[in-house]
Amino acid sequence: MYNVGDGQLVVLLVHPGGPFWRHKDIGAWSIPKGELNEHETSEEAARREFREELGSVPEGTLQPLGRIRQRGGKVVDAFAIEGDFDLKGFRSGTFEMEWPPRSARIVAFPEVDRAAWFSLPIARQKILPGQAPLLDALESLLAREPG
Repeated sequence: MYNVGDGQLVVLLVHPGGPFWRHKDIGAWSIPKGELNEHETSEEAARREFREELGSVPEGTLQPLGRIRQRGGKVVDAFAIEGDFDLKGFRSGTFEMEWPPRSARIVAFPEVDRAAWFSLPIARQKILPGQAPLLDALESLLAREPG
């Protein structure tokens, strides 16, 4: 999600929850994303994942930004949508994992522990390096739009 307010482009990024990401900031943030379910289009998955990670479904037309492959091999079909998500409405789903390792104790963690709006220069620092091309694609997309 992006917004242009006061003449500045800002993008909405999320910080992954769980113990592995707790103390990471630069290069750790992401677009809302996740796995494609069987019989689901990429656009349907994008809306579902936004809801699961942020607590609301984005309304409006999704504009394709392209496909990237992240360092771990995960393929991401990304979309842009102009919006004004209110961070006060942020609610993330959870996942469970054994923590600490080999403890046999299952703990629930939020999928996303933070969400924030960032200017493009700051977003370029915060986002996972493999997702940085998506910011370039958004910038190109907006440069082609009239007005």
